[in-house]
Amino acid sequence: MTNLLVVFKKNFERVHDDSLQKITEILHDISGVFDVTFDLTAREKVTRADFIGRDLVVVLGGDGTLTSISHNIDADTPVIGVNSHPAEDYPTGSFGFYMDSNVHTFAEDIVVALKGEAIINEIPRLQAIIDTTSGNRFTTDPAMNDLIVANTHQYAPSKYHLRRDGKKCHQQSSGIVFSTWLGQGAWLNHILEENTLQELRKKVNQDETDTHYFVVSREISHKQRNEDSWSWYDWTSENTVITSDMHRGYVVPDGWDEVHFNRGASITVNLQAPKLCLLTFRQSISSKLSDLIAAKVV
Repeated sequence: MTNLLVVFKKNFERVHDDSLQKITEILHDISGVFDVTFDLTAREKVTRADFIGRDLVVVLGGDGTLTSISHNIDADTPVIGVNSHPAEDYPTGSFGFYMDSNVHTFAEDIVVALKGEAIINEIPRLQAIIDTTSGNRFTTDPAMNDLIVANTHQYAPSKYHLRRDGKKCHQQSSGIVFSTWLGQGAWLNHILEENTLQELRKKVNQDETDTHYFVVSREISHKQRNEDSWSWYDWTSENTVITSDMHRGYVVPDGWDEVHFNRGASITVNLQAPKLCLLTFRQSISSKLSDLIAAKVV
């Protein structure tokens, strides 16, 4: 028996309700053939306990729905992303980079997944480990796309000491953004000029995309950009260690839960969080991103 959980987006828009109804009907149709049991849970109500013991998770919504609940999913549980509001059907719909399935293809896709014939993508995820001055340690939720470390008061500068690869500097910026290779379309391409992003991509070898991540310090002085280019933007596999000189700062993974810290706290960012097992059906996520970069969509 396959124990399946469907997490869906619920915002009272008719399109999402219609998609949920179609997905539910498909699962009822195949439940006898493949011995499937399933539960439905709204994104706003789902908890970590809902994912325990599941053989497969179906996330119905867009990329935001997936990133908002993905931290609850361990590395051994396969996930299918189903776009409930695809842009090809609706002008205001979602592109859904991670959502390789939709209501039109789901009936075929779920059968492929249950037969064990889907493409398995192991998605690297970022994490931040926060060590406080009182000796406590916190690890943030894993981030599929990006993670930011910044002052909680956005009108005030983020002040910190930065260390990586044996190098260190004292920096003042509007915060540091860390991005996975796959997550560069979420934030990275909005905070870097096109020529800078292209220069950064030149640092990348394709065999490094699962082990390295981007680091970008936002809005630092031109003097420091010239003197310490590694601290402005970089592509690295090493830990990035930040010592806070801010009265109050936070770490935000994938734009969701905030984890706060105070002056003197040490924040270590790396790509050692558990990976996410994402199933696709037409091409791998890496090749999809490569196509988008080639087409200059990202």
